[in-house]
Amino acid sequence: MKRVLALLLVSLAAPAWAVEVHVRGADGQPLPLTMVTLTPTHKAPVDTSDNGYAQPRALQKADLWRTAFTDAQGRAVLQVTGESAIRLRKPGYRDVILDAVADSAVREAVLPPETDAEARAAGKPGNVWSAAVHVGTPEDDKNFRMQCGFCHQQGTSFVRSEHTPEQWQTVISRMVGYGARLATSIQKIAPAALQAGYADLRKHPEKLAEALAWQPALVETTIDQWPLGDVMSQMHDMLVHDNGLIYVGDNLQDRLYELDPKTAHFTVYKLPREPNDTLGGFFAARLASFPKHESYLALHSLAVSAKDGHLFLTPSVQRRIVEFDPQTKTFTVHHLKDGLYPHTIRIDAQDRVWFTLALSNQVGMIDRKTGEQHFVDLPTRSLGEAFTVRIVPLMFKLASLGLPLSVLPIDARASGTPLPYGIDLTPDGVVWVARLHAQDLVRVDPVTLEPTLIAFPALGPRRLRADALGNLWITAFAESAVLRYAPKTGEFTRFDMPTLPKGSDTPYSLNVDRARNRVWVTGTASDTLNVLDPTTGAWNVIPLPHRMSFTRDIEIAADGSVYTANGAFPAWHIEGTQPTLLHITPPWAKVAP
Repeated sequence: MKRVLALLLVSLAAPAWAVEVHVRGADGQPLPLTMVTLTPTHKAPVDTSDNGYAQPRALQKADLWRTAFTDAQGRAVLQVTGESAIRLRKPGYRDVILDAVADSAVREAVLPPETDAEARAAGKPGNVWSAAVHVGTPEDDKNFRMQCGFCHQQGTSFVRSEHTPEQWQTVISRMVGYGARLATSIQKIAPAALQAGYADLRKHPEKLAEALAWQPALVETTIDQWPLGDVMSQMHDMLVHDNGLIYVGDNLQDRLYELDPKTAHFTVYKLPREPNDTLGGFFAARLASFPKHESYLALHSLAVSAKDGHLFLTPSVQRRIVEFDPQTKTFTVHHLKDGLYPHTIRIDAQDRVWFTLALSNQVGMIDRKTGEQHFVDLPTRSLGEAFTVRIVPLMFKLASLGLPLSVLPIDARASGTPLPYGIDLTPDGVVWVARLHAQDLVRVDPVTLEPTLIAFPALGPRRLRADALGNLWITAFAESAVLRYAPKTGEFTRFDMPTLPKGSDTPYSLNVDRARNRVWVTGTASDTLNVLDPTTGAWNVIPLPHRMSFTRDIEIAADGSVYTANGAFPAWHIEGTQPTLLHITPPWAKVAP
């Protein structure tokens, strides 16, 4: 209680002031669209006594990092509450760090152009690098992009550094052990191709394309960040709750973060373990080589009940669903009678909890009114796949005994793992699922539970959301596109991501701002968030403050601002190695829809 009162008093007493930054180029002219980021010079004290993390249920205070962009006059004004350092960044220019400010001030700065070719190349996002390296045919490149781009970016500073083909082979084998289904044929040719490709780019950085130029709409965009967890964390999904708090799941450390964005106070809750739980769950061998984790459950996805505000969480390496009451701060565990790898979760208007079971090729449902559980077996692509899906538990058992999964043959279709992934509900209550490897959508009748397959015309349908009209929006992860599907007509409409080089992004997820008819899409390979106006087809692109940012989920607040998390695995791929929760406020936020 004393610590809580102390934090509240500090929060109330903290003065706020405005820092005004004026940026000019070497020619003396104002430099618009410069990213200005303020970070506290004195970090908020956070307890790390619980194996490096905050003690559960003890109130903590996070730092606030704030970013804005200069206007046509090269000016940006940011509100701060403590001594802060200032970083200036603009593509094609050198980063400049200004002396810390401790009160209201006007700071003048000159941003010199970056004339060194290697430094200019190093400042380009990972997708520019990875787009210039080919492991084989265009189809091979797509397979590589889909299977080797869902944990962290390709083309990061670590990836593009010198590795021998033998080192690449070791890395690829480890990634397959983590769950990548990279075709065996590509596993054989990729090590030499990656070594040669990145070596050539380091020697000839002029071969790299230019990234998309920053857009004028950024002038009125702000980005707040709160660092949560550490280099061993993976901030996966998050949830904006009606109680004003944001919930973020640390997949690697089995912790749920509850943060108040108004005060930056947060509390950590550890997911409940059971006596027989083992480190890594049923997938114990997966993280055997990872330096440090507490992934007994592997918190993945979050959903909230409109009835009572309870959160429902998927612990992907256990056969259960976890319920959290944000008022009493208590957990309830729902053991599943069937299924393997509970993945993405949603709750319908009847308070039924729907979720994908990625490795058993199922959709599950818990009826909260009756407690009944239902499981929908989804069709397989062949008899062989049906057999493989059935023996998946045995395969993981053998892996835990030392059989490396990387020795098993994999084809380009990832046969044996259709992988039901994203799930959402249209306004009419119909359940929709995207199967990442099966290349289809599944319509599940909410009454009969009968599944119907719809072929998906692009590679890698990952996550999906419904808009207010009942259309579905789906990311095509390996094709740098999102597709709209109209169930009434059966028509697909494709929207290519605005990322340059064309086709180089890997949109992991999206969400639909139904009130404003905008679709937010993660630029997971390009350090961006992208906003599509479906009426005009126009995109707004928002660069994120850290290079090698890896975003997996988007939540939309009532005012039209959005939240996402920087959740690379491992986190040391992120510039600064620190996972963060991000809050992006675009120009149209707070404008009545």
